[in-house]
Amino acid sequence: MSDPVQTTVTEDELHALVDGQLEPARLPQVLAWLHAHPEDAARVAQWQAQRLQLRQLHRSLDVGAAPASMTKAVLRASSRSGWWRQAMAAVLLLGLGVVGGRLWPAHPAEHLAEQLAVGEPRFVRDAVIAHAVYVPEVRHPVEVTAADEGHLVQWLTRRLGAPVKAPVLLSAGFRLLGGRLLPGVETPRAQFMYEDAQGRRLTLYVTVFEPGKSPEDTAFRSVREGRVESFYWVEGRLGYALSGAIPSSEMMALARGVYQQLTPH
Repeated sequence: MSDPVQTTVTEDELHALVDGQLEPARLPQVLAWLHAHPEDAARVAQWQAQRLQLRQLHRSLDVGAAPASMTKAVLRASSRSGWWRQAMAAVLLLGLGVVGGRLWPAHPAEHLAEQLAVGEPRFVRDAVIAHAVYVPEVRHPVEVTAADEGHLVQWLTRRLGAPVKAPVLLSAGFRLLGGRLLPGVETPRAQFMYEDAQGRRLTLYVTVFEPGKSPEDTAFRSVREGRVESFYWVEGRLGYALSGAIPSSEMMALARGVYQQLTPH
């Protein structure tokens, strides 16, 4: 069986990736090619930046979500292939039409890896990527809406194998939009999304650790990547990360409110 990294990728295929037109079956080979050819990865990132600039000129225009098969393929690749590939997967999702509103530098994967400290727990890095992927979505920001919150919580609790709760943030001006199930390295993950009257969005990322694999450091901490700040902590087998592009003082208050609701003691 041939090594997918050695498979030649054409410029037309790179353009198709950026335009969201690449065949889903071809995606793993293209990802592998970009991983092995930084020059092409930089070109793709630059094309994506141009696409985002055009999109910013027409913020009201919904370019539509990427095909679900493509999105899932990229997320699966990011879960299997380590942090460098995970960062690249987030960048490539820009070109699939599921991330918007931010311009990346010439070497986006390196930039993202530098911004998130190596010492941060893996689930926090996953939370930042999931936030970047789904917050800009217009039509499909969540998989199950808040109108069906009871079902959403029960479904995520069953899939994660541990009690999951959607905090109430109405007093802070944020309403629940809904949530979704996400892939994880060993266990599934959950994401809840909130929005205020100004259109600002928050995401709460929830992971359940396998027995004996919870991080030793469970303290309430924060990390910033660009404009997005994430407050995270671990409670027993559950890890939480609240992310948003909101002023730090306000974000801190929101995070403490969520922490108090999810931490009984």
